[in-house]
Amino acid sequence: MLTLAKKNGNTNSFVPSIWNDLFEREFFPTPKLEDFSMPAVNVRETEDMHIMELAVPGMKKSDFKIELDNDTLIISAEKKNEQEENEKGYTRKEFNYSSFRRSFSLPNTVESDKIDASYKDGLLTITIPKKEEAKQKPARLIKIS
Repeated sequence: MLTLAKKNGNTNSFVPSIWNDLFEREFFPTPKLEDFSMPAVNVRETEDMHIMELAVPGMKKSDFKIELDNDTLIISAEKKNEQEENEKGYTRKEFNYSSFRRSFSLPNTVESDKIDASYKDGLLTITIPKKEEAKQKPARLIKIS
């Protein structure tokens, strides 16, 4: 941060102010909501199934856990990454940890034992088939007697 320093009334010289920088900088910034990564979920419905899509790039299939607890579908992921460099008398260690957990109540009109999931190119896709009686039947003409 640069501040304008006055010297004998002259405001033309710019001098970095160490004191301003020291007291205005946040050493322990408060995390903001946008700092946390919660993937958005797109849900669409077809005649035969519900399809959930989560955009979660940079993860591996093994990072995910998908559970069905009664009528609740729970999708979670956890990823840990550590790097350490030792070079010319210094050590640098960086680590990153990210996780999320989403849960969804499923209707009783789905075939919960036939839920399937796939992960490709950063997109987690979960297909939830509908029970036969829940599928919309085509309109039919009723004959009047």
